[in-house]
Amino acid sequence: MSTAGGSVRARLRDLVAASDPGLLRLAAGLRTVGAIALTLAVLALLGSDVRHLVGGAIAAMVATFAIREKQRGKQAVTLALGLPVACVSLTLAATLHSLVVTGDVFFVVLIFCAVYGRRFGDRGTALGLIAFQVYFLSLFVGATVATLPPLYGVVAVAFGSSALMRFALVPETPAGILKRLRDAFRARLAQLVSAQLDLLDAGPDDIDKAVADARAGTARLHETAMMIQGRLEEGTADESTARLVQRRIADAEITAERLGLLLLTARSAERADTLTLHLPGASVPAGGQHPLQDDAIWTLRRDLESLRLLVLRPVSAGTGAGLAQLRNRLLGYRDEENLPKASPAIQDVFRGIGEAARAVLGLRIALDGPQDESDDSPSTARSREELDAEDVAIDAGEEPVEEELTGLRRPTTRAAVQVAVGSSLAIVGGEFLSSQRWYWAVLTCWIVFINTASTGEILVKGYRRLLGTVLGVVAGLLLAGLVGHHTWTAFGLVLLFVFAMFYTAPLSYTLMSFFVTAALGLLYTLLHTYSLSVLVLRVEETALGAACGIIAAAFVLPVHTARRTDELLVTALDRLADVTEAAIDQLSGGEPTELLDKARELDQALADLRAGVQPLTHPVTPMRTRRNTARYVVALLETCAYHARSLAATAELLPTHPSIAADPRLRRACRRILRNIGTVAARVADADADVEVEIGPSIAALLEPEMSGLARYGRITDRVLRHLQRLDEAVVGLARPLKVPVEEPRR
Repeated sequence: MSTAGGSVRARLRDLVAASDPGLLRLAAGLRTVGAIALTLAVLALLGSDVRHLVGGAIAAMVATFAIREKQRGKQAVTLALGLPVACVSLTLAATLHSLVVTGDVFFVVLIFCAVYGRRFGDRGTALGLIAFQVYFLSLFVGATVATLPPLYGVVAVAFGSSALMRFALVPETPAGILKRLRDAFRARLAQLVSAQLDLLDAGPDDIDKAVADARAGTARLHETAMMIQGRLEEGTADESTARLVQRRIADAEITAERLGLLLLTARSAERADTLTLHLPGASVPAGGQHPLQDDAIWTLRRDLESLRLLVLRPVSAGTGAGLAQLRNRLLGYRDEENLPKASPAIQDVFRGIGEAARAVLGLRIALDGPQDESDDSPSTARSREELDAEDVAIDAGEEPVEEELTGLRRPTTRAAVQVAVGSSLAIVGGEFLSSQRWYWAVLTCWIVFINTASTGEILVKGYRRLLGTVLGVVAGLLLAGLVGHHTWTAFGLVLLFVFAMFYTAPLSYTLMSFFVTAALGLLYTLLHTYSLSVLVLRVEETALGAACGIIAAAFVLPVHTARRTDELLVTALDRLADVTEAAIDQLSGGEPTELLDKARELDQALADLRAGVQPLTHPVTPMRTRRNTARYVVALLETCAYHARSLAATAELLPTHPSIAADPRLRRACRRILRNIGTVAARVADADADVEVEIGPSIAALLEPEMSGLARYGRITDRVLRHLQRLDEAVVGLARPLKVPVEEPRR
């Protein structure tokens, strides 16, 4: 019974870890709700009235979510600086309350400074956010000079409560967050293996769903790997440990994705295209509409389940010898041991399982330290020796120096000017709608500019906020009627909505806006200012603020979506060329370089591109052809990135892996790939560029005359050639959607 109970708890823990990597959303929600609840409790004990309770709740929320730094020491300094900033902002708002024009002008200046402060990093962003939101708070509760002393106390209690929740009750350390993210990576890796098992068994009616699940699992695993990458510097003891974890996470991600491709190939009559795992709605390879039914499939199912168990449960003294035997069997496939009699495609799947088991072993060693070696087979011992040799070869690389933009070219300066102009329009328009609640339009204008970089992104964000606000008004009407004037019931619902707001914020901006508006409806009820006209005015002010933000973005120093996406696309292509060239150079015998860092820079460039094309791929966009093109281009680039990452990982094995050796012919054979990447980038950067993409014989054919008589694992492995060929085809495939001319093949 205890074993069963432990298993259930473990499954629930893995499910939570996979759904919320690092428990970041859960912690943010609990920390904010706890700070608000603690503030309300202290103020209630002090006998504060409802207006001060509302102000304290808002101040506690601001003091908690504004802090974004990762180190606890820096968080404490920023929180300490935030209190005087909040008091100054509160004082100026109350002092200028009766001076309408002067107050509005100062508010616009404050908004400009708050946005401009983002150039100074997380601390500048946090202090600017606190200054703006506290100024908004003073308008919301109607602060005056006479009410300043008790409001100072309210803000101090809110900041103190936030500090107590952050550093004592719901503490977070960089090492703790990284550990939870690593647990999430393992949980998502196990989920991906489960999806691949379903892919193996899927029938004609289920194959499309199985491929879609495998595609989603691959994307979720990559998302978690990127989150770990962003936390390595702060969460590890030294640079060497960070690079080791980075290396093992990358290995596990690449081998898991490759295993999915091998399974698709085994189900089909042809080799699966990597694009199938990156393009939503991509067709299943021909012949892949029926589940496999031969004698080796039972063994394959068993070994996939064994791999999933290895991911979730460490092989240690507490788990007995059973898992060690499973691990030894899977690792034996790497050395061609006990391969079942089957087609070459199915045997490749078993080899892929062996490579994945090796990656899991390396991941365990990197994350959990030395493992029990008493039950190792010869294959497992060889894998450990390879991993140890790779670990020794890890060196720190130099960080690239990026060009710093100046003047209006700097994004923070441009955004500050745009927000100031948009807020000025919102103030003027908001005054016409309501002389008391015009600040809602300014708040919306401010929010739609946060984390956006183009006119299209602002348009999509404004639409989502307006939709969430309308739905929240409906909910606010119903809840206000039910709650009435039951103060603590209303505050309890506000806490629930605040938690939901933070928990859903990374998932859906519309849902977040819904919970915000529903909570505000309850706060209006507590302030005895609730009415249907107030909530309707809230919708009107939101629409006005979004419109002002869009107008400012479109006409003041605009960054058009097409230009933004082109810049991001060129950056991604440049990063792709960097990774490919460095990997090919090392595989050709060149000097070792830090390939995984270059690969992660490519991943970050692709993440920026995916965010940048959201206005083009949004479901409501009227330009369906452009939407499909954007999705296809991003999927092709993700395919290129997969093959480039695989080449980089293979090149880093060069000094330690006996089946891989440098071959100088690769550099000559792959010139065409690098030239074509540069050609596509040049055409995207300049539509008038006179360039053409070159096509010709396959990469393997270019080397064929010199490869006769070489064994399967000769100087150049088949896997390297496959990745190079697929990369060559994918780069040429980018030419058609991007309208790059393709020259005739040379004779």
